[in-house]
Amino acid sequence: MRKFITITTLVIVLAAALLFWWRFYFVFGEGVKAGELNFVVRKGYVFKTWEGRLIQTGYKSQVPGSVQSNEFEFSVVDEALAERLKVSGGMIVELGYKEYLSALPWRGNSKYIVDTILAIKDKPGPGSPY
Repeated sequence: MRKFITITTLVIVLAAALLFWWRFYFVFGEGVKAGELNFVVRKGYVFKTWEGRLIQTGYKSQVPGSVQSNEFEFSVVDEALAERLKVSGGMIVELGYKEYLSALPWRGNSKYIVDTILAIKDKPGPGSPY
């Protein structure tokens, strides 16, 4: 009986660890988003994390007849990357990111984690065709 309880406990602990890894550390998707960097801030009560928002061009709407901008909210784990983004507010940026199934408090508030900056460009001035 003792052997059965030990094996059952081991299987349950292993299954819980596998489920935790799949839920919080498995990379569900990777991609690139481009748009105007709205802000990057460091915030949090216990875990200070870098959070940002990217405004993408175009409009989408859940309800016909209404307008809503495309916003991409993300977290940044790398301190140097966050500092570089912090001084790029208002510029057009291309960001590489990883998507997880859920967020962790010490990793950020978002399930989207930016891990690379592909390009940073100044916003075109008024009267520019581009």
